[in-house]
Amino acid sequence: MSGDHLLVEQQGDVTVLRLNDPATMNAVTEDIGRALLKAFQAAAKSSRAVVLAGGERAFCSGAKLTGESTMGQPGHDTGAALERTYNPLMQAIRDLPIPFVTAVRGAAAGVGASLAMSGDIIVAGRSAYFLEAFARIGLVPDGGATWMLTRAVGRVRAMEMMLLAEKIPAEKAHDWGLVTRVVDDDAVEATALEIADRLAAGPSRALGLIRHAAWTACESSFDDALARERAFQREAGSHPDFVEGVAAFKEKRPARFGG
Repeated sequence: MSGDHLLVEQQGDVTVLRLNDPATMNAVTEDIGRALLKAFQAAAKSSRAVVLAGGERAFCSGAKLTGESTMGQPGHDTGAALERTYNPLMQAIRDLPIPFVTAVRGAAAGVGASLAMSGDIIVAGRSAYFLEAFARIGLVPDGGATWMLTRAVGRVRAMEMMLLAEKIPAEKAHDWGLVTRVVDDDAVEATALEIADRLAAGPSRALGLIRHAAWTACESSFDDALARERAFQREAGSHPDFVEGVAAFKEKRPARFGG
């Protein structure tokens, strides 16, 4: 399955989504945002893990600013696109019932940085950099960036990224806790797919519950987290994957999770 600027490929139990507009360094439009939303929703039903990648020069350079005749004009509501398209997309990513891996090479800027940061596992190439460029054009970071950044790197570093609008190269991003691992550029996608395959072979229901618990824990109290863990543990413990996991442990063999 493919579109003009979004390619969708099934590799076993993993759906691979690829932004594919090299001329704009994979800038996204609302059409692409809606296509991504549909692709994530479809992957949630057909796959056990999903990978989002870009190209060699860029993962995603952010929202496409050209071609919108009213952009920057008096009366134009720049936030409307967030309400229509990008916020529902980011909420769908948050609510995915399957693990999500991002493979980042080159630029991850603007809402592209938000897409990259939303991965459960974030694999960055040595050429990758993260850029909250909004202040350069008089806008506010979006796509959940203010929320994700402050939780990933802390308020002070997040403020530096957002206020100064400077590139954060991959190694520094890793040191700050913004990405999971840094590898050579030519190994980014293979590494991301290897991780996704490993996750796809895991106990899918339990992994989905882990995602839910972790995202929700970022905005809830410790007591809420304990109660949620109690409820989710009951649900996971009643799934056949738990029975298989215990049997495999006792028999000293790899588990064969059914998902």
